[in-house]
Parts: sequence; structure tokens; C-alpha cells
Amino acid sequence: MFERRIPEWLRHAPDPSLKGFATLAGCEAVARGMLISVYPVAMYDAIGDAARVSSIYFAIGIVSLLAGLSVPLLNRIVPRRWLYSVGALTYVTGSALAIAGTAEAVVASVVMTSAATVICFVCFNAYVLDYIARIELGKCETLRMFYSAAGWTVGPVLGVFLWGLWRPAPFLIASAASATMLAVFLYMRLGNGKLITRARGPAPNPLAFLGRFLRQPRLIAGWLFAVIRSCGWWAYVVYLPIFAVENGLGTQLGGTLLSVTNAGLFLAPFMLRWMQAHSVRHSVRTGFLAVAVLFTAAGLSGPVPWLAVALLFAGSFFLILLDVCAGLPFLMAVKPSERTEMSAIYSSYRDISGIATPGIAWGILLVAPVAGIFVASGVAAGLAWALAGRLHPRLGAARIALPGRQAAS
Repeated sequence: MFERRIPEWLRHAPDPSLKGFATLAGCEAVARGMLISVYPVAMYDAIGDAARVSSIYFAIGIVSLLAGLSVPLLNRIVPRRWLYSVGALTYVTGSALAIAGTAEAVVASVVMTSAATVICFVCFNAYVLDYIARIELGKCETLRMFYSAAGWTVGPVLGVFLWGLWRPAPFLIASAASATMLAVFLYMRLGNGKLITRARGPAPNPLAFLGRFLRQPRLIAGWLFAVIRSCGWWAYVVYLPIFAVENGLGTQLGGTLLSVTNAGLFLAPFMLRWMQAHSVRHSVRTGFLAVAVLFTAAGLSGPVPWLAVALLFAGSFFLILLDVCAGLPFLMAVKPSERTEMSAIYSSYRDISGIATPGIAWGILLVAPVAGIFVASGVAAGLAWALAGRLHPRLGAARIALPGRQAAS
């Protein structure tokens, strides 16, 4: 008689690998990359006023912020695997909703996609901090960006192109990519994360962690870096296409440039090696200084649209450098017992930038053209450069050092 045994992979799911998390991020990149350049032009096409588009994005940012801060509270009631699944399904339905093509449908689609993004982001970060050692965080971020490169490179230009041919096309593709992301998540069997210690009492209110966050300067600095970096991306992703349309450069220029910029994600491994040869502080300061100079110059070059676009395009590659390194000061300071709550606080950078950028842009557009938004972004990056000067010179050196260098030291 042959003994029938249940396969090991069914009885005990293997620990998730760096490639598994990178694959999840890659699927999400396709879903978001396909629509990131479509939403601004679709809203501008339906509404016809840049200031009103900014006001709508401002309101959406508030909704998204509340959704992100509610995730830890919901996680006390709903298991994390279900939260992530709900976020993925919200991606699917939100993308499909925009097929109707009306202004109301597009706005509702952006709301749902924004909420899905922050829900999945909080859960994703919590899973990463559960299963990936701190010494591997730099590699995890780099591999995540590398796997996301194709979606962010092809998606923006393809999304706008397909939107011009047949409006529902990019939304259908985004829905399919979101469904694939959910399937990958279920296959990975991440569950509800690792249990650090048995709880001896009720979980604290997630908002109580704001006090702990505010008492840790490294966490505050890391969060501010993320907010300002995200504001730069907002200016590039949302207001560059509007700037191009207003100056007669076409509806596809913004998506095309974003796709070319996102091809720079393939350079992430080389950026990591460059960062390893220097330091986190040097890398963060270099990125913010370059963005400050190039975005400010672009804003001042507004009367010469092509020059302004070229300067913004150059600055966007330094935003990618900041994507590689600017989140490390925060991630390396998080305590294991605070993973979910601090992940929620960290994820709020998306929503704060989604509130601050359209809100400030709304005010700027009342007195200045769209180019003024680029100047404001450059000034903010300059402030981040100054703040980064207070980071420890050897921050993260032991955690991201190459094996060869570790052996030599």
C-alpha cells in the first residue's frame, strides 16, 4: 500500500519571498499605470477647468486619507487577508466603473481607486515588515520597483493611446490586472501576518500611535520625505498633462513622457548600488536638490513650454532615485510591534500629498498659471534637502551594504 500524503506546500505555506512581493507590486503597477495618465485628461475633458479638477482631487485626497487611517481600526475586526482582498476588489470595480465615461463615473472611479491604493499599500507594507528582514528592505524596495517597471513604463502611454481609440479599453485592462493581483495574493497565502506576541489586553486605538510617531524624529523626517516626494510626482503626473494640453502640446504628451520616465525604474538596481557606495543621507539630499533646481527652473520657463517640459522630464528621474532611498529612514525605524499602525501612518503620505498638492495648486491657479505649481514643488523639494542634512551620515549603512563590502570591512 502506498501512503497517501498531503503535499508539503499545501500543509505549510512557504514563507513569502522577495520575488513574491515584487510580483504583487508588478500586478498593481499594471493596474495603476494604465490609468494614471488617463484620469487627469479624462477629468479635464469631462469638466474643462483645471482649478475645478484640483478641487475634486483635493476632496478625493481627504476621502483617501480617512480610508487609510481607518485600516488599522478595521484590522482589529477584519483579518488582514480580507482587507487586502477587499482593496483588490475595489480596484477591479472602481476601474470598471469609469467605463460609463461621465464626469460622475470618472470621479467615482478615482475615489475607489484611491481608497483601494491606500488599503492595499497599508496591508502590503505590513506583510513586508512581517516577512522581510530589515537587512533585506533595500533589496525588497529595489526588486519591487524593478518588477513594477514594465507596468509603469508601458501603462501611461498605452492607457492614453487606448483611451483615444476606445474610451473603455484602459479601464478594462486595469480591472483585469487588479483581478490578477488578487489571484497572486491568494496563491501566496499570506494569511494575516506573523503574530509577534500574544496579546494581553485589547489593542490600542490606532490613532494613539500618532503620539509615538510624533516623538520619533526619524519617523517624522521619513514621512515628510515621502510627502514631498509624492507632491513632486503629483505635479509631474497630474499637472504636466494639463500644462501640455493648455499649451497646445497634445493630450498624449503627458502619458508618453511618464512612460519614458518610468522606464527609469529599470535603473533601480544601479541606483541601489550607487546608494550603497555612498549613504542614505547623501542619496536623499542629491535627489531632493536636483528636483528643487529642475522643477523651479521648469516653472520659471513656463512661457517656453518645451523647455519647461524638458526640465520636468529631467527632474522626474531624480524622483525615481528618491523612490529608491527616501522611504528607508522611516522603514528602518519602525518597531516590530507597531508594524500595522505605523504602516497606516506612513501610507498617509499619499493622501496628505493628495490633499496638499491639489489644495495648494487650487490657490496658485487663482493667481498664476499651471507653471506656478512646478515652482512650488521645487521650493518644497528644497526644504526637504535642508531637512535631509540632519540625517545621520551612516544611516542604514550596515543594512544595505553589499556582501562583498561587509566581508572586506
